[in-house]
Amino acid sequence: MKRTALLVFVSTVTIAVSAQQMKPESTEWYYPQPPKIVPAANIGQPPSDAIVLFDGKDLSKWVSADGSAAKWAVVDGGMTVTQGAGDIYTKEYFGDCQLHIEFKSPTPAKGGGQGRGNSGVFLQSIYEVQVLDGDNNPTYVNGMVGSIYKQRAPLADAYTKAGQWQVYDIFWKAPVFGTDGKLESPAIITVMLNGVLIQNNYVLKGTTEYIGFPKYNAHGRLPLMLQNHGDAVAYRNIWIRNL
Repeated sequence: MKRTALLVFVSTVTIAVSAQQMKPESTEWYYPQPPKIVPAANIGQPPSDAIVLFDGKDLSKWVSADGSAAKWAVVDGGMTVTQGAGDIYTKEYFGDCQLHIEFKSPTPAKGGGQGRGNSGVFLQSIYEVQVLDGDNNPTYVNGMVGSIYKQRAPLADAYTKAGQWQVYDIFWKAPVFGTDGKLESPAIITVMLNGVLIQNNYVLKGTTEYIGFPKYNAHGRLPLMLQNHGDAVAYRNIWIRNL
């Protein structure tokens, strides 16, 4: 028997013998206990540890790019992109998170492709999950609703109808940078649209770029940003959990 094979055999036997000698409680852990979270009574509503970013009443958790008050319209429990009001950002900064957000494309539909119901959910202000009217609206697949814009098409098209509320549940692992600014681990994202898995632990190539290729630049925690692309997209029931 060769030396390498012998060592593997001996190690395997040793592990097996050790396992037989162990007690069940040797591999049972009681600490640390995970925090107790009280789920919402209804699916989609914020659990007890969530930070509610928009409850349908006001934009007090949001600001414009220049730090002034957010100027989108609040109507019928939703906030709607307002022409000329720019993008809006959360006052609070985030890293790893779970995000719940609902959106609705305007009706009647106007335009086509990237010109219909366009907005975007930007994790940490620079990584976009595309918001677009997906109701019989052909466009490039890495720019359709549910895509990681210009990087990854969704695994499925789970959009329902324009004028109906669509639901994103997003699980975000922020990129990690070393003290020298070099990337140590890239961002990873999982996305569900209307309860359907459409992005499964996708590893991002970098920030969202309209022209050119994605790239990473060192950063820390950053705000969530909602894009004003000129279409009257509405949002509601926005909450986030730090992970």
